[in-house]
Amino acid sequence: QVQVVESGGGLVQPGGSVRLACAASGFIRDSNYYNIAWFRQAPGKEREGVSCIRRSDGRTTYSDFVKGRFTTFRDIAKDVVYLQMNELEPEDTAMYYCATDFFLGACPLTDYDYDYWGQGTQVTVSS
Repeated sequence: QVQVVESGGGLVQPGGSVRLACAASGFIRDSNYYNIAWFRQAPGKEREGVSCIRRSDGRTTYSDFVKGRFTTFRDIAKDVVYLQMNELEPEDTAMYYCATDFFLGACPLTDYDYDYWGQGTQVTVSS
């Protein structure tokens, strides 16, 4: 059974930074093709994709609204994927989710492409 666990988050001031972590395990097929994506959902809004990283080569994809403020990277030794968020704005306040699924090359930012999700971690940007 594939399991996904996020950690990090919390309350941060505008302009500040926070790092989220995602650990996935229990892969059924070749683990190198279980890409990791980050999503977020603000109150009253639809869930939207933030970033994706391919486990096979570390290649990343970002949504336009990230604007270079967010970085997704992996620690291969720990088998953990991180979402580093800088220059945070109140509009970044949301529940952040990590998701994974098996892909041969693709790294989509659409939530319906993923079957395995973490429980989410709240990020609140406020002074």
